[in-house]
Amino acid sequence: MTNFRILIADDHELVRKGLRSLLQEHPGWEVCGEAADGLETVRKAEELLPDLIALDVAMPNLNGLEAARIVLQKNSKVKILFLTMYESEQVVREATQVGAKGLILKSDAARDLVSAVEDLQRNSTFFTSRALQSSIDLDLRRQPRAFIKQTLTPRERQVVQLLAEGKSTKEAAAMLGVSVKTAETHRSNIMRKLDLHSAGELVLYAVRNNLIQI
Repeated sequence: MTNFRILIADDHELVRKGLRSLLQEHPGWEVCGEAADGLETVRKAEELLPDLIALDVAMPNLNGLEAARIVLQKNSKVKILFLTMYESEQVVREATQVGAKGLILKSDAARDLVSAVEDLQRNSTFFTSRALQSSIDLDLRRQPRAFIKQTLTPRERQVVQLLAEGKSTKEAAAMLGVSVKTAETHRSNIMRKLDLHSAGELVLYAVRNNLIQI
């Protein structure tokens, strides 16, 4: 019988080791790989074809939400279990919109991780009670910035994150595999769409919309 293959994606090595120790002892499960940022997660997902990705929401170069979008576009069968350090109503909503089957708080991982993976393996879902309540609360109180964020394309959101993290346009182009001219065009379109006029405003937008975390 084929093992249930799990990819662990988190930018902290200590966290990855902790998650691995919780998962690898379970009969029938195999931790097939690790990734330290969002772009590596996308590459490893395509190379290793995991059944499930335990995916940190806040990662450098490409955050977990954007990485999940790309992964699921290429392979809709992979199950996404998000892990996050902070309770955020908007993150819970976006996680479900992306197509995640579960979300747990990192502080609850020792208690909930194995149960969450078991549920997702059975084609069920698992959201921590606090995360689920956050989602319910958000249904009653819409975020006013949600429409603004949707005006950006997935590629533009990737460029926003890289620029907000301090990458130059040239560095962003190299990481995304596009020309510098294309990256500059994305940057111009972003600033125009969002009516932003400085790098500081771009960073503030990225923080407010969970593309990066301080």
